[in-house]
Parts: sequence; C-alpha cells; structure tokens
Amino acid sequence: MYIVIRKYTNVRSVSDAARRAKSGIGQLLKQSHGFRSYYVLDGGGGVGVAVMIFEDRQSADAANDKVMEFVRASLHDLNLGDPQIIGGEVLVNIEPDTQSFVGAAHPL
Repeated sequence: MYIVIRKYTNVRSVSDAARRAKSGIGQLLKQSHGFRSYYVLDGGGGVGVAVMIFEDRQSADAANDKVMEFVRASLHDLNLGDPQIIGGEVLVNIEPDTQSFVGAAHPL
C-alpha cells in the first residue's frame, strides 16, 4: 500500500473544501486504478489534510496529479495554496480482528 498526504495550512473553510472534494475528487479517485480509500480531516486553525491510500506508488502518483488539477481548477476560490505533500509505502498496517466483533454484546 502507498499513502499520499496533502496538508493545506491556510484554508478559509475546511468543511466547504471537504464537501466539494467529496463529490469532485471522490469521482476522480473512484475511477483511478489501485484506489483504496480517501479521507479529509480538519486540523483546526485553517489546516486541512487529505489522505489517499492506493495499492502502489504509480497509481497514487497518477491520481495525485489528477487531484491537484481538480483543486487548481475547481477549488481556487478557497485560496488553498500549494499543499505540503508527503507520500510513502506503508510499513505497518494494523486492523481490528474481525472475529472480536462477531457476537459481541453491546450494552444499551
């Protein structure tokens, strides 16, 4: 797995950017080879972070280029500026044991 993180530090409205990204970027990513998942988070103080997870670096890099084109063309009014971008191969992946949830009692 390969992850790309884009951090924007001067976002006027992270919630607006996230809403618009969900429809526009979401469609781009769903059509991208190797796509696994996408997250946007509000870091507070005008900081917005987008996380993309792909099967491999080549797929992630190709999708990131398309996403950046979309951001420049469709989100320019939010004055996002150039993000800090970091990417890398996943070295550790820990997921919950699905069997621990099977038949678990939930208190009311």
